[in-house]
Amino acid sequence: MSILDVQNLSHSFGDKMVLKDISFRLLKGEHIGLVGPNGAGKSTLFHILTGDVIPDEGQVNWHPKVQVGNLEQHIQLTTGQSIRKFLQGAFQDLFRAEEEMLAITEKMAQMQTKELQQLLQQYSQLQTKLGQHDFYRIPAKVEEVAAGLGISQLGLETDVSQLSGGQRTKLLLAKLLLEQPDVLLLDEPTNYLDTAHIEWLTTYLQMYPNAFMLITHDTSFLTDVAQIIYHLEHKRLTRYPGNYKQFLQAYEMRRRQIHLEYQKQQEEIIKLEGYIQKNKARASTAKQAKSREKKLNKMERIEKPSHNPKPIFSFTVTTQPANIVLQATNLTIGYDKPLFTNVNVKLQRGEKIALAGHNGIGKTTTLKTLLGRLQAISGNISLGDRLLPAYFEQEMPAIGKHTALEEIWSAYPELTQKEVRQTLARCGLRSEHIFQELSSLSGGEQTKVRLCKLMLADSNFLILDEPTNHLDIATKNALKEALENYTGTLILVSHERYFYQDWITRVWNMEEWK
Repeated sequence: MSILDVQNLSHSFGDKMVLKDISFRLLKGEHIGLVGPNGAGKSTLFHILTGDVIPDEGQVNWHPKVQVGNLEQHIQLTTGQSIRKFLQGAFQDLFRAEEEMLAITEKMAQMQTKELQQLLQQYSQLQTKLGQHDFYRIPAKVEEVAAGLGISQLGLETDVSQLSGGQRTKLLLAKLLLEQPDVLLLDEPTNYLDTAHIEWLTTYLQMYPNAFMLITHDTSFLTDVAQIIYHLEHKRLTRYPGNYKQFLQAYEMRRRQIHLEYQKQQEEIIKLEGYIQKNKARASTAKQAKSREKKLNKMERIEKPSHNPKPIFSFTVTTQPANIVLQATNLTIGYDKPLFTNVNVKLQRGEKIALAGHNGIGKTTTLKTLLGRLQAISGNISLGDRLLPAYFEQEMPAIGKHTALEEIWSAYPELTQKEVRQTLARCGLRSEHIFQELSSLSGGEQTKVRLCKLMLADSNFLILDEPTNHLDIATKNALKEALENYTGTLILVSHERYFYQDWITRVWNMEEWK
């Protein structure tokens, strides 16, 4: 049964067309992966499906009784509400039914026989509803999902207002999984998950009884959970049955076929145009020329196949610092209460460190403390001479209405416009991205702009907090290569072990600091 029908969907941002004449159906129980390069329009398509964005053309028709769950990246949480209470909100309807049952119990003690019969019937219906929906296992379900996604480690009685952006996203994901809507729309669900939690989510989604569409750049995860791949490229959506590995094989064949069809059509166009040019003025051949001109005008042009620009990142060392870059002695890290005590670490010039530990353990807090952006509770941090740190924050800063070009140029006014454009292009951004408002760029494109700023910084010490979030596979590989070749000192936080395991020199395991 079709639960979603999309017909002839087109959408633009300004004069940039993102989606063109897209049509597809979502069937009950389908498990779909939506793939494509950064900026192809994947998140835009999700926003159109949820009604947050109105398309320029086309129709989006959901089955009237379908419940849709959407993983938003930014959510408002109520101060004073615990994690447990928030997750129990997934079963709000059932808790209301229980309250109604309790109210009926109180009424029954004062009712006459006839009225009592009616109340007993209502009570029985509510009791059946709770039984059918496994109401009395709700506490166990909450515990199971919270443990699976690593939320239990935060403490289920923790106030939700104390959570970081990544922890909030995990919390919303947990609530969506508990609600089990008819359709899940998941945009980068693994971004803030550790390996063990990704494995748990993989198993959960494999067994998920309803439909879902997900966007992810984690190809291993995608291969394991998606049964159908929708590929968004050059404004068009193409359906490929099978998993991600099967899609790659089919896509390569299709890409070659499109290239051949484009070349063949171009040859025909040139031939027709040549004939028209030569014969339209002659009385004897004007009719044939006119016929060919009509054929040419009616021809549906195949768009020239183009490859997205491959990013080329490079991080240079302005001047080398002293041999000891950073040393922490008897450090206590935390806010109101300590997260870690008696931390002693030494970082030498040229070392590349991966800061490891489960989500929520305090990796970002530790980075900011080592950099001096947060005050340590106690202990000492000494930074080496001539140290020039450059920090890539996990949380994206607030974005104004300025363009990518203006963002970089305002930070480095000594550069010419041409130099700024060339650097942005090296990071994999097209001309239309460079002159677009930052707020209208995809998460991956915004990350490329931030990496561009980092490339231009006078630095010898990179501190990178989850730099691969939102990046497509080609961009991740380019960044990995650049960091591998980097001659400076580096501390990295990343939940993608494969991204760094080949080139780091040491791991600081924060689990051991506990």
